[in-house]
Amino acid sequence: MTNCAVLAAAEPLAGTAPVAATWLCLEQPGPWGNDALVDSHLDRRVGAELARRMKETGIRIVLIRRPGRHPDLHHPRPRRVYLASTRPGTSWLRRHTIEDPEELLDLDFTTPFGTLTTDPLLLVCTNGKRDRCCALLGRPIAAELAAEHGEAIWESTHTGGHRFAPAVVALPTGYVHGRLDGPQTRELLKATAAGEMMLQGCRGRATWSREGQAAELAVRGIIREVGADSLSVVSATSDLVSVRHVDGREWVVRLAATPLPAWPNSCGKAAVEGLSFSVSDVRLV
Repeated sequence: MTNCAVLAAAEPLAGTAPVAATWLCLEQPGPWGNDALVDSHLDRRVGAELARRMKETGIRIVLIRRPGRHPDLHHPRPRRVYLASTRPGTSWLRRHTIEDPEELLDLDFTTPFGTLTTDPLLLVCTNGKRDRCCALLGRPIAAELAAEHGEAIWESTHTGGHRFAPAVVALPTGYVHGRLDGPQTRELLKATAAGEMMLQGCRGRATWSREGQAAELAVRGIIREVGADSLSVVSATSDLVSVRHVDGREWVVRLAATPLPAWPNSCGKAAVEGLSFSVSDVRLV
């Protein structure tokens, strides 16, 4: 069976990031199943309730664990929790510690909690039970960088886009990347710590719609702007997106949906047709 990352190697990256302005990351050691929130050593009732609440609020939840071996000793232990807001100008990352995941059910995820941190966070998708490409391609990178940068690097469950493995999410900026190697991921961590984004391998900022992601990256590519919060998507339709710079400049980006050949979104899945967003015009207004 050919890996999905190989079959989809020609798919354009821009505009393929998951859409979520807020991310909740819960440490859960041990093995993860296909649907990790309800198929891991996390209490199934707690996982199902967290999934329901995230669906209601639009917050993206992922489980995280330290890179390396994944034993679960089945005794209570403190868990790290991260909450991130990715909106330009108001992006932040907060860190919290809990003794029991059920404590999360008493928190309001729409209100910041925990301690504000200025350290960046990279999530590397490694859930092999969901897709083998993430495990084969993501785990070596996570292990390599965790040895150098400690808790700035975490393995995570599905972040969207197995076929772009290794798939990496940078927080608090919310930029999502694919097809990165170790040195490129190291550069991404460095850029995120400096309040910047990295154009290489970028799929888009999860804050925006897919159309907004593609348009913002198109403008960045033209003006070579890497300041993470320098650009914002101010309006977006299926074919027209307005992108504004903090200095007041504004661009209108015209997009066209381009059909893609059929290939599987994940290993072992049937091939499906998809769409990418091609940029037909970028105009400074």
